[in-house]
Amino acid sequence: MASPLERPLDHRYRGEHPIRTLAYLFRADRHRLAVAVGVFTVKHSPIWLLPLITASIIDTVVQHGPIGDLWLSTGIILLILLVNYPLHVLYVRLLYGSVRRMGTSLRSALCTRMQQLSIGYHSRVSAGVLQAKVVRDVETVEQMVQQTAETGLGAGTVLIGGLVIIGIRTPEFLPVFLVVVPAAALVVARLRARLRTHNEHFRHEVETLSSRVTEMTRLIPVTRAHGLERKALRRIDGTLHRLLTSGNRLDLVNGRFGSLAWVVLNVVGVLVLAGAALVSYYGVWGVTAGDVVMLSAFLTTLTNSTTTLAGLAPVITKGLESVRSVGEVLQAPELEDNAGKSEVGEVRGAVAFEGVGHVYGDGERPAVHDFTLTVRPGETIALVGASGAGKSTVLNLVIGFIRPTSGRLLLDGTDMNDLDLRTYRRFVSVVPQESILFDGTIRENVAYGMEDEADEETVRAALRDANALEFVDRLPQGLDTVVGERGARLSGGQRQRLAIARALIRDPRVLVLDEATSALDTRSEALVQEALARLLHGRTTFVVAHRLSTVRGADRIVVLGDGRIQEIGTHEELLRRGGAYTALHSGQVA
Repeated sequence: MASPLERPLDHRYRGEHPIRTLAYLFRADRHRLAVAVGVFTVKHSPIWLLPLITASIIDTVVQHGPIGDLWLSTGIILLILLVNYPLHVLYVRLLYGSVRRMGTSLRSALCTRMQQLSIGYHSRVSAGVLQAKVVRDVETVEQMVQQTAETGLGAGTVLIGGLVIIGIRTPEFLPVFLVVVPAAALVVARLRARLRTHNEHFRHEVETLSSRVTEMTRLIPVTRAHGLERKALRRIDGTLHRLLTSGNRLDLVNGRFGSLAWVVLNVVGVLVLAGAALVSYYGVWGVTAGDVVMLSAFLTTLTNSTTTLAGLAPVITKGLESVRSVGEVLQAPELEDNAGKSEVGEVRGAVAFEGVGHVYGDGERPAVHDFTLTVRPGETIALVGASGAGKSTVLNLVIGFIRPTSGRLLLDGTDMNDLDLRTYRRFVSVVPQESILFDGTIRENVAYGMEDEADEETVRAALRDANALEFVDRLPQGLDTVVGERGARLSGGQRQRLAIARALIRDPRVLVLDEATSALDTRSEALVQEALARLLHGRTTFVVAHRLSTVRGADRIVVLGDGRIQEIGTHEELLRRGGAYTALHSGQVA
């Protein structure tokens, strides 16, 4: 059975309405959610039952009813109050557990999709955007469901329960509440809308101040050097003044809102109370003193519930937009095409380019055109040329990040268009210009190149061949030293030697070196070059380098220009010809 990470994504996230998408995401927990709603209704019932119980108690006192009715009413309200705790815990386990599972499965689906999407997609969409979708957008969806469930269910049950009780006990007042409650809620909501606008304006001013302060601190050396302190302070003072004005305006609006909302609700409450009292006083409709208190209590409760439901609109809108945002990744069509292709079980390392061309996107000018080259197993091919000559495109074709748009690329005699490139890459190692390490130990970073767990001796052997063991053994924790994010605690040469060790431990048949020494000093480059010599032995290798001194030992050097092959030969042969390679070499020597 396929694991959750391998199951196909069979929902049209972008084609469906976000509400239907949410229903799809929660389909596995739908029974839990139904139980959670039932539990919430019971545990939240004191809010809308309390006015009714209070009315019964008051009527018992006023009308000198049986004392047993008083104890019965008290017992009922105490019971539903006491069971609130266990029911609330059960509700949290059911609802929040379902929300967390949904968020986890959604993040898992996003991460799975990112692994399936083409390198071309990742080159266009920034890592920060994708990270925001996995972290922020999913969190927004979780918060929307939690807040809507907690606040919306609370307000909804109170509203429905209250209106049902009024309809049963004092049906004559039901039309009054159906008109007065929405009207009062509308007034309060309008006031809150004005408040929200001022809050957003104040937040923007605070963000502007934060940006200005950051800018000021970065410019302090320049400001001091040119005696511009007063000018810098004038810029900050203007922002501070706008923040002060906005804050004062917000405080005033807050005060007005609080007072007006209080006045509106209480005036309406007094009017309803007075009307109910008059009806009870003259004995109309059989309204009791308890009913008067109940109606007065329900007015405020139901008005607040209606206002709360209206206030959920921005939260729901934001959450549904996040559902759409997540859907952009989950339904992105640019998947690497491996479905139904032949799996690679063995690689000798023979690579043949037959008139290969590649055009990125809708571009008219090919990055590589009519590229023809036959590479024998174990041969080292160096690719040189000016920026934009097509070197990186050739490497991406070899790795399988992109496929030819014309011509054929053969691996051991088989067209790579017919191969599952994921299985082919088990036999490939890449050492990039900037070694990519994660925030873990040296052991974990080197062994990351293996599908299975690597033993210590295997890791140490790879480090030894990469000329890295000497500095690793000097570290306080040795193999268990944490390298920091992106290897920040190591030098450039040390990071690159760990990247070579990671490549070595895989024992690849095809090796790709992309500017592996260009960012290193002379001593580090010598150590890395020595390690690379061991790494290259017996493996089909493609090397890209700007420093021509690093490719002198290649079996053949391919000079590229405008996506075409200009020359092929050894270092000495190309220098004797006096062509494009000689011009590149002369420029570097000069």
